[in-house]
This record gives sequence, C-alpha cells and structure tokens, in this order.
Amino acid sequence: MEPATPETFVGIDVSKARLDVAIGDEPPFAVDNDPAGHAALAGRLAPRRPRRVVMEATGGLEAAAAAALAAAGLPVMVVNPRQARDFAKAMGYLAKTDAIDAKALAHFAAAIKAEPRPLPDEAARGLDALLDRRRQLVGMRTMEENRKATARGRVLRDLEAHLRWLGEHIEEIDRELDERIRSSPAWRERDDLLRGIPGVGPVLSRTLLAGLPELGTISRRRAAALAGLAPLADDSGRRSGPRRIAGGRGQVRAVLYMAALSARRFNPALRALADRLEAAGKRPKVILVAVARKLLVIANAILKAGKPRDPEIAAKLAQNA
Repeated sequence: MEPATPETFVGIDVSKARLDVAIGDEPPFAVDNDPAGHAALAGRLAPRRPRRVVMEATGGLEAAAAAALAAAGLPVMVVNPRQARDFAKAMGYLAKTDAIDAKALAHFAAAIKAEPRPLPDEAARGLDALLDRRRQLVGMRTMEENRKATARGRVLRDLEAHLRWLGEHIEEIDRELDERIRSSPAWRERDDLLRGIPGVGPVLSRTLLAGLPELGTISRRRAAALAGLAPLADDSGRRSGPRRIAGGRGQVRAVLYMAALSARRFNPALRALADRLEAAGKRPKVILVAVARKLLVIANAILKAGKPRDPEIAAKLAQNA
C-alpha cells in the first residue's frame, strides 16, 4: 500500500505590491499582487490541491487575489489578522518579515479546523464597499457636527457647507444602495423579509445582506459567533468571570447594537426580553447586547424559513435563543 499523500496548506502574506507565499515548510516565494501574479499563483497552486489557502484581511488589498484564487477552485480563507498574529507568537514566530508571516500563516492553515466558506460575489462586495463608504461619511458628519460647538465666523460657515455636502452624498449612497438591492430579485426578497421585523431598518438590512451573506443558512449560534455577539467564557479554577463579546465582524455587530436601541422599543418580543433582563438586574449594556443577539437570531430564522415574521415564533425565539 502506498503511503497517503500529506495534505498541503498554504499561507499568503499580502502587501500592496506583492504576495509572499509559503507552501507548507517549503521555502517561501513571491509573486506580484496584480492580475498576472494572481494567475501565475493559481497555476502554481492548483496542481498541489491544497486543503486550505489562508491570507489575512488587509483592508481590501487581499480581495482581488482571494477572488482570483477562489475562481480557480482553490479553498481560500481570509482570516482576522489579530488571530493570525497571536497564533504566530504562540508558535515562536517572534521576528516579523513578509516571508516569516507567510510561513506562520501556512502553519495556521494546518492548525485551524474551520473550512473555507464561499467568498462573496462581486455584487455583494460592491454593496459592502458602498456601506463602508456610508459609514465613513456618517463618521465625518458626526465629527463636523461636534466641531460646530466652538466654531465661529468663516470656520462655522465652512463646517455648515461641508455638512450640507456630506448630507447630500449620504442621501446619494442611500439611493444607490436601495436601487442595487431592489434590482436583484434575491436581494429584494431577503430585504423585504428583514424589513418586516420591527426594529430592522434599511441600514441594518443592507448591512446584514452585504456583511453577513450566510444568514439564513447557518445555525443561530454560528450567526451570533460570526457577528461577534456570542458570549465568551472567562473562567479559571473556581473563578467564574463575566462573559464578554469579542471578534466577529465588527461593522455588523456595531450596526446590530445600534438597531437594538430601536428594537427594544418597537419589537414586542424583544421589549419583553429586555424587561425580563432588567428585572433580573442586568446592566444596560448587557441587555442591549442580548437584544442585538436575539434580533440577529430572529432574522436568521426568518430568512431560513423564507416567510414573513410570525409574532408567536418571534416571541419563542426571543425567550429560548
């Protein structure tokens, strides 16, 4: 009997100009981070049939390479940079170069148990980019509003002009987001289902469609984990520490948290949940996180069923999730 062929794991360190690649314990090599380099890398990796190809999220510099490799049928995973770096330190990779980072990512690829999930398609990436730009503009508007308190004369007039400009551009992006969603039958149906949930407005619906496309196909616990709303234990020996939330997709979690403020008032099932937790002496932030998590669980259940919300089912989910 021939020995089994060992599985291959690939780590890719991404920079603006190039990709440093490590295949298992082989010496790393580099290719350009451009379409020609992506094609050359896909051609080199495909015959090796790797089990996982891991690269870090680098603010979008990895997007084109990840898409090209996924299109070539390679199992690509884009991971949280903090998790990858913590793993590298634990494995003794104290020095930091692009080649060393690629080797650490290859070992990370071999160690993790998660399987690659399909990358979002071009339409979803475009929607996510628009949402990201909207968040930036809203953040700028908040900062400019804060500056008005101490501004006078020319500075005040300049701030007011900039605020008008920001408001107009936010409205333009909102219109384009709405047009993109309504032009897709699949997105339109999912958007209608989400918007039928009290407390889910257009911003949260669009954020879930673009930032959590798995919603409706996963378990409630997986949905909470992906959004960073799953409570994490902090126990040691006899000490039982307070549960905290961390990780996940930060922008999705932030929008869910803000939506929970509205959902607590307008969603009867979630209002009852919040009142019950308040009566039990829970802190306001703990209550809002719980409401955000239950709102996500309800959204996941409704998308999975493909039917508008049922108040009785929503109430049961809010109690039992």
